[in-house]
Amino acid sequence: MLYNLDSLKLNKNKMFKRKKNKKIDKKTENNLFEEVPKNKKVKVEEKIIEEKKNWIEEDIEEGELLVDVYQSDNNIVIRSTIAGVNPEDIDIDINNDMITIRGRRKEEIVAEEEDFFYKECYWGGFSRSIILPCEVQASKVKASLKNGVLTVTLPKIRNKKAVKVSVDVK
Repeated sequence: MLYNLDSLKLNKNKMFKRKKNKKIDKKTENNLFEEVPKNKKVKVEEKIIEEKKNWIEEDIEEGELLVDVYQSDNNIVIRSTIAGVNPEDIDIDINNDMITIRGRRKEEIVAEEEDFFYKECYWGGFSRSIILPCEVQASKVKASLKNGVLTVTLPKIRNKKAVKVSVDVK
C-alpha cells in the first residue's frame, strides 16, 4: 500500500505511539535523537521516517472520522463529511453519554496499484466515539446524509432545576 504521510489524517497520539509489545533497543533509540554531522543527517531522517511508517502500518486498523460538534438551544448537532459511503454502511449507537458513529467506505478497483501516482483517499472502516456534553433523548435522534455530509441531531433533555437537599444533623 502507498501512504502519503503529509496527507494521512490520524489521531496525533497514534501517529507517534509505539505499541507496548514493540521493542526498540536503547542504542537505536539514542541514535535516532543524537546530534549528528551534516553529512549523516539524511540517514538519521530516513531512519525516523522508516520508524514512523512502521508505527503507522501497525496502528491503522480503521480511520478516525473527523467531526464538527455544536449545540443550538434544543439540540446537539454532529456533522461529518463521509462522501462515498452508502447510508446502509453507517451504524450509529448511543450508549449513556456517548455516541459512536461507524462506517465503511468501499474501494472500487479503478487501476492497478503500480499505475497510481498518488493514493491519498482513505478506504475501509472508520469510527468515532464522542462523549456528549449533556443528556439527550436517544429515542428522538435523527440522522441524515445529504451531498456526502452526515448530520446527526440529538435533542437535549431539558433538565429541571437542581433540587437543594438539606442535611439533617443527628
